[in-house]
Amino acid sequence: MAGIPKNALVLVGNGRKALLLRNEGDNQFPNLKAEAVFEDQNPPTHLQGTDRPGHFIKGIVSGQRGAVEPTNWHELEEYRFTRRIARAAEEIVRSGRTTAFVIAAPPRTLAQLRATLATDVKRHIIAEIPKDLTRLPVGEIERHIVEALASPTR
Repeated sequence: MAGIPKNALVLVGNGRKALLLRNEGDNQFPNLKAEAVFEDQNPPTHLQGTDRPGHFIKGIVSGQRGAVEPTNWHELEEYRFTRRIARAAEEIVRSGRTTAFVIAAPPRTLAQLRATLATDVKRHIIAEIPKDLTRLPVGEIERHIVEALASPTR
């Protein structure tokens, strides 16, 4: 495939921001337009939960105490945000408004999306790009995606 198909849905995101873009151009000359923008508010950990991990007694006889791994509230919120984005993309794909789906996200977010997206929606994925492109202008996003689709190592 030489480019982004017309009407393809392009998800560009990370754990805090996501853009759902639609290609209104054609394979050779993409023209990505924003369909939806999502931004997550992820406040500091001390505003989300306790800063100190809990403790437990390992054995009544030994009296040893152990610590519980602290909850990483940022990772938990990023996972919830990723699920929310996946549901929005699934709705668009299932409504028939697109037949091709491209995802560009950092490797961890990409893995979370793979685990979250439904099987029927995964069938529409034509490319996965393991890069964070969220801070780039749309023209640069287009260029990166076209290059990735044209690359023989894809």
